Amino acid sequence: MVESTVPILPCQALPPVLEFYTALGFEVTLHQKSPNPYAVIQRGGIQLHFFGMKQYDPNASYSTCLVRTDDVDALHAAFREGLRSAYGRVPTRGLPRLGPVGDTSHGVRQFLVTDPGGNCLRIGQPIRGDQRHGPSPEEPFAKALHHAALFADSKEDPAAAARVLDRALASPGGPPERLLLFRILALRADVAQRLADGASAGAFTRRAEDVASELTEEERESVNDDLKRLADLMV
Repeated sequence: MVESTVPILPCQALPPVLEFYTALGFEVTLHQKSPNPYAVIQRGGIQLHFFGMKQYDPNASYSTCLVRTDDVDALHAAFREGLRSAYGRVPTRGLPRLGPVGDTSHGVRQFLVTDPGGNCLRIGQPIRGDQRHGPSPEEPFAKALHHAALFADSKEDPAAAARVLDRALASPGGPPERLLLFRILALRADVAQRLADGASAGAFTRRAEDVASELTEEERESVNDDLKRLADLMV
């Protein structure tokens, strides 16, 4: 017996959803307009089905699909380039949006992509056998970054992430060592942009750039994911 599972996801209208996935490198293999709106897209081993609902609210969507890949960085890079080509930038807030790639505390390297229909794809690659959440760090600034990243990149709650990071940056025990400070500032700039707070996003981006200018090549390599996060904000 051979089985497979294909998610069928809702959207308000098919055309913007299909345009978005085409930009990501998907092929539309079926686009049915009647008797009911229905479409199928495919990219490699990823197949998704969509159905249209005029009364559907994409901003209230909870639809989620998990996609496993053996090269999450290559897929994320391809999606970024496809979006840059189609939109002139990488959308990081609102609908649609592409999140940063990074390692999670549950042993998966992943990123989130949310389409115009509000459907969230969690695309990940296991990086260790045990995929239970590991303990949070004991060091206060590392702990704050850990929890803020969970809020921002897993729960998609940028407001909660901002509160955690602001408390850390205002801590009388600060500032943290420069690598940790850079990562905190890069994430804070990112969540500010997601919250449509352009002034704060710009201020935190400039602070992060100042710290980044002091990093050695070895240090920059160790925070490559955060440098990419910051780069997307400056486009």
